[in-house]
Amino acid sequence: MNVVEFIREKKQRFQQNNAEFRAKIEPQFKNLSELLSKTIANTLNNPWISRFKPSDDEERNEPTPLVLVPAAAEMYRKLEQRLGEETFVGEWFSVDQECINQFAEVTGDRQWIHTDPERAAKESPFKTTIAHGFLTLALLPKLTDAVDDTNNPYPEAKMSVNYGLNQVRFPYPVKAGSRVRARSKLVGLTPMRKSIELVNEVSIEVENSKRLACVAETVLRLYF
Repeated sequence: MNVVEFIREKKQRFQQNNAEFRAKIEPQFKNLSELLSKTIANTLNNPWISRFKPSDDEERNEPTPLVLVPAAAEMYRKLEQRLGEETFVGEWFSVDQECINQFAEVTGDRQWIHTDPERAAKESPFKTTIAHGFLTLALLPKLTDAVDDTNNPYPEAKMSVNYGLNQVRFPYPVKAGSRVRARSKLVGLTPMRKSIELVNEVSIEVENSKRLACVAETVLRLYF
């Protein structure tokens, strides 16, 4: 047998073996494919699977319209008319040394610029003690009457929750003995199904000063 005949014989055997292999394996692949198709179909039709939320892309393609509860819808309409307006001007409140000392004890911040009037008179550029910036911030609920149960600005809401602050600045110090008051402006309003999110710009004025002691954006959630 020469080389050409040897190669031809090997090729014929390989083709024959390959055909037999395919004949054996193809039915198995076919059965497996059918099994996978049935499994996927049954899984997608399973009611338990339907409880899963759709993907973010699907939600964006098919947005669910927001429906407010009646009380929240009515409050939102009222507040929307005041968006961008000044909604509150508070009463003057005196920040004396005792108030500053009490805050220092509670927080542990006893820096001499806050608690030592004699040293402050000699060494401080303000020539007196000053209130902690966070004390001014902590006074916001009182200065905006948010803690006055007899004068609730949102009586329709079941509950109001302090959701946080967007930003806070302390442009000017509050010297001991100064009087301060708050002004609020509604700058943001976001409806939710059972709540409304309010963003107020709160400015703390210092009596007889053109500069503000604090400017903060407060975030409030009203629940209905």
